[in-house]
Formats: sequence, C-alpha cells, structure tokens
Amino acid sequence: MAEAVPVRCPACLRENGYTAPVFPCACGSPVHPPLDLAAPPVPLTHRTWSDTWVTVRCTTCGRESEWPHPELGCGACGTVVLIPVHPLEGTATPAGAAGPVGTTAAGARTDPVGAGGGPAGGPAGGAATGGPPGAHPAHIPPPPAAPVPRPAFRPVTIRTARDAVATAALYLRWLGFRDVRQPDGRPIPAATVDLRAPGLVAQVDPTTAPAGLRAVECVWLNGLTASATSVYFSLAGYTEEARARADDLGIPLFVMDLTGMPQPVNDPADTLVGPDA
Repeated sequence: MAEAVPVRCPACLRENGYTAPVFPCACGSPVHPPLDLAAPPVPLTHRTWSDTWVTVRCTTCGRESEWPHPELGCGACGTVVLIPVHPLEGTATPAGAAGPVGTTAAGARTDPVGAGGGPAGGPAGGAATGGPPGAHPAHIPPPPAAPVPRPAFRPVTIRTARDAVATAALYLRWLGFRDVRQPDGRPIPAATVDLRAPGLVAQVDPTTAPAGLRAVECVWLNGLTASATSVYFSLAGYTEEARARADDLGIPLFVMDLTGMPQPVNDPADTLVGPDA
C-alpha cells in the first residue's frame, strides 16, 4: 500500500491525509499514480471526462494504462481537489521548464536534428541550411492527447421510483462521478431523492409532474452549500420557468424516459456530458 501523504486544502488550508490508490496492472504488478507533491492541488469546480483519468506506466512491464485521477475531498470544508501527478516522460513539458533539448535561449537549435525531424543540412534543417531567422520557434507544443473513449451507457428499464434513482446513480457514475451514494430504503413516489458524491449534489424527481422553479433553486442552494456541482433528473420534464432558471444558474437538467436513458435538456447538461456521449 502507498504511504499516506499530507495534502493542504487550497480553500481552508487544512492538511488532509491522502493515500494514493493502488491498481492491478495486466501483468499482475501493483501500480499507483506518481503524485507530484511539489505542485499545489487544484480545486475541482467542474468535472470533465478527461480530468477523471490519468496515464500510469507499470514499472515492471512498462504497460501504460488509464486509471482514475487522484482526488481528495477536504474533511473540513468539503472542497474537492485534484492532486497533481508527474507526467510520463516524453508526454508533456512542465510549465516554466526549458525548451526542447539543444534549444538556446534565442530559439536556435544546437543539436544535429531539425525541428521537423530531418538531419542537419536536409530539407527539414531550416535555419541550419541558411533559412530565414526564426524559422524554428523555441518551443513547439505537442499535439493534444487523444481523449479516453467512454463506453456506451447501458440503460435500465424504469418501472418504479427506485428504478429511477438507480438509473440516475448509474448515469452519474458513467459521467465519471465516483462514490455516488443512494439513500437507504425505498424511495417515496411523491418525493424527490438526493444523490451525493464528492463534488456532486443531484436530485431525482420520480413523480409524474414537471419539476418547477422551486425544485431547481433548491438543488442549486444545496450544491452551493456543499461547494459542489448541482444536477437534476426528472421523469416528467420541467416547467418553462424551471428551465429558464436552470440556464441562468448553470444547473444541468436531464429527463429520463421509461427505457432508462437520461437525456440532457439544456446547455449545462450538454457541457457536463461532453463530446464523448
């Protein structure tokens, strides 16, 4: 098991103990994300699919795999932070670091290979072949990493209020929220049900009446109190006032049909789902 390390919350400055999770590599060896304790933790104000994963290399077989990005919820104020990890060698250049190997402060290359990969004096040699000054910038950023593909969501047929709550919880986990907690006991058909996760407050309305303005404002206040993202699920849709207010507050709204497939109904919901849906 990895050793516990102190992580200071950037919001309240309290130190929290954190132990990096250990995952099994395909070869059977344990791996864990290499924490960068020299970098400050970053508050998680909006969760995206790409922020949820980090590439980790197994020190035994060299295999690179995607594992959940380390994050921690502060025990004092509830702020959720992402804990920085060391990037894999050759995948990123730390901010403030020097340019590529063999690049001088003026941006001229001193190594025998041009920026385009050609040998010195070849067509890709640029300035080395008498090309115009500044033909090679001091730093060429690497292309963005390909996003991690999201598997298709598997809906569950909704027959009862309990099915609606379970479907919303499954969908939130599919979006990348971990440790989604459902209330104990059977949901009351005439009442909404809360779902909670680190950085998340969600409300599920299994009734047959459209969710109104007050319901949207209540989930927004709950999220504001918990410093978390607020999300609303409804079986019967929303009133016009509720949708307009949700757009003003940035509350993602989803509607669920009886097949169990939640659908975003406003721009904040489309943003939360992202392009991989």
